[in-house]
Amino acid sequence: MGKKIIVDVQNDQTRVALLEDDELVELYMEGEDSQGIVGNIYRGKVENVLPGMQAAFVDIGLDKNAFLYVGDITTDKTEFEFSEEQDTGENDAKMLSIRDIISRGQELTVQVLKEPIGTKGARVTTQITLPGRYLVLMPTVNYVGVSRRIEEDDERKRLKEIAERIKPQHMGVIVRTAAQGKDQEDFIQDMDFLCRLWAKIQAKEWRGKVPRVLHEDKDIIYKTIRDFYDPDIEKIIINDKEEYERTLEFAGVLFPGLEKKMVLFDKPEGVFQYYGIESKIEKAIQKKVWLKNGGY
Repeated sequence: MGKKIIVDVQNDQTRVALLEDDELVELYMEGEDSQGIVGNIYRGKVENVLPGMQAAFVDIGLDKNAFLYVGDITTDKTEFEFSEEQDTGENDAKMLSIRDIISRGQELTVQVLKEPIGTKGARVTTQITLPGRYLVLMPTVNYVGVSRRIEEDDERKRLKEIAERIKPQHMGVIVRTAAQGKDQEDFIQDMDFLCRLWAKIQAKEWRGKVPRVLHEDKDIIYKTIRDFYDPDIEKIIINDKEEYERTLEFAGVLFPGLEKKMVLFDKPEGVFQYYGIESKIEKAIQKKVWLKNGGY
């Protein structure tokens, strides 16, 4: 079965289509103004520590300083050896004064939990999470969990045992809902990718000015490739040179060898028009959609 990922980059919108045997099976759209910063990882500097609020303000390079609550701070990760049923360590952090954990001027690696709203800056945490297709790596805590949407006890137990076997020592992992029914081999590639990504982020921590961004939870192109790429994908076709070059940078980190399948579309007509996607979209959004068997 021939599969292709087609990316159409316009001035204010990006569209990503997944084709199987030239049939449109998935379509995603993202506007320029809908890209947020949740999931981004920054190297920041503590500007103020407020013991009364058990919180601190961290300069991460945005217009407003980010808000870091004491419960969102990971201290010594050896304190967080816990099972799925146990507490995640937040209660332990609450018992400490924030002055005992961080100080003004200290550099921290933080991840955005909530977008800035109005006069409030972003909410951040030092408890980093890196999502993959089937797994979420938590490099700062030692924990194994399974998505609550997987309800069958035997399946939860099986997935947890696999996760415990393949997770790095002293790191945590959560098994995502998409992992249901998958085997250990399916998770190993995901885990390798996440470990390479974390190593790349760590290598950036001590280089460059502070504040600065270490990792962006990429846009729709990154997420689509991360969640839908498999060896059956023959080509990833992008119609914008800048986006093509940016995608090349992370393609090899996501899946080694993937960059060889990437193609820059440089024909005069639109890429969606060339691959017949525009007409398929038009048919799909009609009130009456015809089926192959003659029904609708």
